[in-house]
Amino acid sequence: MNTLSYKTVSANKATVEKEWVLVDAEGQTLGRLASVVALMLRGKHKTSFTPHVDCGDNVIVINAEKVALTGAKMTDKEYIRHTGYPGGQRIVKADELMKKHPTRLIEYAVKGMLPKNRLGHAIFKNLYVYEGPVHKHEAQQPKLIDLKTIK
Repeated sequence: MNTLSYKTVSANKATVEKEWVLVDAEGQTLGRLASVVALMLRGKHKTSFTPHVDCGDNVIVINAEKVALTGAKMTDKEYIRHTGYPGGQRIVKADELMKKHPTRLIEYAVKGMLPKNRLGHAIFKNLYVYEGPVHKHEAQQPKLIDLKTIK
């Protein structure tokens, strides 16, 4: 009987190997940074990627206030939310958001690139964004990743 010598291996919660990764956002373009971070959070850069399992890494992003937006997006891009009350639509420009909460620019961009389901919400909890170069995850010994090497 002819059989294949290999089997398709599907990862599960017990077999997933998660790592801690550090990404420096200084001078990076927001969209390009967010797409690589979303890819690493999801685990698509690993050979053991399984779509229905959280097999991605824990990603720490530092220097969020130094991220760049191209063109006139800093003054033109709008983030819209609604309070839930009549007439409760609130609009904030990217430059105002950058002054008040620079970490939210990266969080909103990455969250939009993740699946809109329970798994996407669980994966988003593996993202840690900090304004400056200091973070509180030294004990995990994250390894610094150069974004140009990840495709």
